[in-house]
Amino acid sequence: MSKLNFLKQPQHIVLYSRPMCGWCIDAKEWLTEQGLPFETRNTGADLAARQQAIELSGQTLVPVIEVDGHVLGDFDTDQLQVFLQKLGYLPV
Repeated sequence: MSKLNFLKQPQHIVLYSRPMCGWCIDAKEWLTEQGLPFETRNTGADLAARQQAIELSGQTLVPVIEVDGHVLGDFDTDQLQVFLQKLGYLPV
């Protein structure tokens, strides 16, 4: 049996981002490569999404990601990988 069979599957991933944000683009590409479905909320065009990202992360920087109620703010893909590994969604 594969080790992947024991990993949790995220129920809901929301990526708060802005167009032209390099880290946001990297995060979207990385999540797609991992086969993890996610919803994108544009904090540049949607003021409610911007406010939600600030409330979740305590900062105005993006990207911010919320995975089943767990939040990571202002990150790169290496930090995202470690975050998802700690939550049990990716192998260590």
